[in-house]
Amino acid sequence: MNNLIKGKIYVLGDNIDTDQIIPARYLVYSLNDPEERKNYGKYALSGVPVPVAGLPEGSKRFVEEGEERSKYSIIVAGRNFGCGSSREHAPVALHIAGVKAVVAESYSRIFYRNVVDGGFFIPLESPERLIDHMKTGDEVIIDLDRYVIKNLRDNKEYALVPLGDVKEILIGGGIFSYAKKAGIKV
Repeated sequence: MNNLIKGKIYVLGDNIDTDQIIPARYLVYSLNDPEERKNYGKYALSGVPVPVAGLPEGSKRFVEEGEERSKYSIIVAGRNFGCGSSREHAPVALHIAGVKAVVAESYSRIFYRNVVDGGFFIPLESPERLIDHMKTGDEVIIDLDRYVIKNLRDNKEYALVPLGDVKEILIGGGIFSYAKKAGIKV
């Protein structure tokens, strides 16, 4: 895991649920088929109504038409990110779309656990409401040694909550990879 993550952000509001992250109508695609798997990236965050809280007027799509990866590698969100059903496909869809990190005020417990278990991306929490200070398209750097996010538009830094014990699981590539590397029988 790289301790510096740099990228453009996509800003979302509160209570982004798993059906907004990957709508149920797209769950027909097989994650085991490489061509069908791309559709999870293509349709990631396509269930978000337009305009979304935190997005500028004339909302920007998360994944451009005809693409399967987003130009936004970091999501900044409000409270309760990943709420709704326990759909394991939601963090997978964001991962396939190219998300490296999500910084939210808080997460749904099962969504957070699915992200960590799969090692899909870095789920960080911010004690401050970053969606009031950042906008879609800003470029940021996340420093996992210092646990800060820096907005390069205004050079302001904001504290992040340390990952704690889950950092080792994320570095290991998810719970099963971590267990195997640690010599734990699964």
